[in-house]
Amino acid sequence: MEDMIALKKALGALGAESSEQVLKKFRTYMDGVLRWNQKVNLTTITDPEDFVVKHFIDSIICADYPEYEDAKKIIDVGTGAGFPGIPLAIISPEKEFTLIDSLNKRLKIIDELCQDTEIKNVVTLHTRAEELAGNKDHRQQYDLCVSRAVANMSVLAEYCLPFIKTGGFLLAYKGPEAETEVKSAEHALWLLGGRAEEVREGKLTEFGINHKVVVIKKIKDTPSKYPRKPGTPAKEPLK
Repeated sequence: MEDMIALKKALGALGAESSEQVLKKFRTYMDGVLRWNQKVNLTTITDPEDFVVKHFIDSIICADYPEYEDAKKIIDVGTGAGFPGIPLAIISPEKEFTLIDSLNKRLKIIDELCQDTEIKNVVTLHTRAEELAGNKDHRQQYDLCVSRAVANMSVLAEYCLPFIKTGGFLLAYKGPEAETEVKSAEHALWLLGGRAEEVREGKLTEFGINHKVVVIKKIKDTPSKYPRKPGTPAKEPLK
């Protein structure tokens, strides 16, 4: 498990469990994704060492944030092959995770890999955020939303904020232009009931992780007209 050495070190730096059992779950999940990737396009990252850094370590950068530690119900919007939701679920078995994506094929693979890996705190839903956010069982029901590399800040906020309880948070994994994106999205955030609290530098830069995390607090209910119908947020971002 040499490719897990960096992950073990990163988990230790965040104060997260790094037992052999935990590392075995990560390894089993990675092996499964790479096996399926030969048939279904899940990731362009196929080198195990790169996979560990760019998918696993990058996903857990928020693990010692108080916003994450205090959350019980977490939704991952646009999870893709399960990131950041699955790595966070592995290290936080006491939390409940809902992973949503518009491609059902990916989610069926995640379900199978969760069964193989004995990850029992994850539910997947094949849906678009704009549709699910109108469902009373999901609208404003989550303590935290996480999302990685899905859309610009205005669009992402419209996808994510309707799911979050007032007082909860969105943790948006962003690149070097995070501050500029936040500034451009200030009015959109206000319309949707959110407020940018800060842009945090990732702690795990020694592993080559350069994501910043935008911390957005849900300060009031999202008006019922948001999100708009499917496709509209991406085509006509809120100003």
